[in-house]
Amino acid sequence: MRIVRSWKGLEAVDRGAAVALGNFDGVHRGHQHVIALAAKAAGELKAPLGVVSFDPHPRRIFQPDAPAFRLMKACQQERALAALGVDVLYLLPFDAELANLTDRAFAEEVLHRGLGVRHVAVGFDISFGKNRTGSPETMAAYGREMGFGVSIAAAAGDAGQDEKYSSTGVRDALREGRPELAAHILGRPFAIEGVVAEGRQLGRTLGFPTANVELDDYVRPRLGIYATRTRLPDGREIPGVASVGVNPTVGEVEARLEVFLFDFHEDLYGQTIETDLVAFLRPELKFDGLEPLMVQMKQDEARARQLLLPDF
Repeated sequence: MRIVRSWKGLEAVDRGAAVALGNFDGVHRGHQHVIALAAKAAGELKAPLGVVSFDPHPRRIFQPDAPAFRLMKACQQERALAALGVDVLYLLPFDAELANLTDRAFAEEVLHRGLGVRHVAVGFDISFGKNRTGSPETMAAYGREMGFGVSIAAAAGDAGQDEKYSSTGVRDALREGRPELAAHILGRPFAIEGVVAEGRQLGRTLGFPTANVELDDYVRPRLGIYATRTRLPDGREIPGVASVGVNPTVGEVEARLEVFLFDFHEDLYGQTIETDLVAFLRPELKFDGLEPLMVQMKQDEARARQLLLPDF
């Protein structure tokens, strides 16, 4: 998958795609429905399949003081899109120029003249352009005028349920400590990726050495203990138990992921790992000293092993 970071002065090879338009944070099942419509058009037109998204996320620009909210890092989003068969990701810089384009100017200058799109797939609830005045209906009108096709994805969700798949739904589920629901909406577990940093090594002295990863701009899941699966750089996937929290018993730190990998004794410092939050075991607690903390940690390990390794 190629990544194009501009909409100006593109070579012919980077123009003429059938694209899905949106932020696609999470690339959840609703997003996948929009991308599938673009893929259908790409097949019919014999055009490349593209995705048009933005960096940074517009929400970070318009709500700079909002709590962390991202469901994916850029590298995770790229892998998810590539797995769906996307040929080119247009990761457009969301700067003052782009933010101030009217909906018509965005359709004409960016999509039509800049990217030369042949088809645009959008979600039923998309808004675009300055002050978010653009809608699926206006995009369809611009497509008829400017000569590109438009398809509009209906709301996607579970049969008989009023809730549609959404990034907000994923964030809410994670904040409530419901990673299974988040995984259902995403179509895969929510995963935190980052470089293993050296911590205070208290876990090692207690017999529970952990790989510590900063949460950075990820949405903050409910603080507590989780059963996890962690992918290593060499492709191995290791079950484990993790804390997402601030360590109230031994001295609070910035909220982070600390994952104990079962039956694993290798050094991971400086390596990038990706950890799935599989199940929420309990909320974060403050204990009266290290001894009751160690007793609880052993119970957490046993419960996580039973969930992840049922033959344990």
